[in-house]
Amino acid sequence: MNRTRRLAALTLLVAPALALGPAVAAHASTTATTAAPAAAKCNVEVDSAGKYHLWGEGFPAGTTVTYSGSTSGSVPIDKSGRFDLGGLSGAKYVVKTADGKTTVTCAMVQH
Repeated sequence: MNRTRRLAALTLLVAPALALGPAVAAHASTTATTAAPAAAKCNVEVDSAGKYHLWGEGFPAGTTVTYSGSTSGSVPIDKSGRFDLGGLSGAKYVVKTADGKTTVTCAMVQH
């Protein structure tokens, strides 16, 4: 095979790989830095003053959730997907995302 034919054959083999290279690299960089979201959960604990402490994790970052129980309200979710409330008056809570896609019944944690 002469040089021209070898270069033409090599071009046919290498060109698709070069065309896919940036797309594959872009996909790899986004998947490597994006972790799968954790399953949403919440817990209730009794603090040293006898009040209840409600906290959760695995919620969509930058959104708001509502909580209901003996006390109700809403709380923003931080960039890590977490929230934290203290000084509550009851031990049973349900937390819902604003879009209604996630509802979590909070578990009481005993220490």
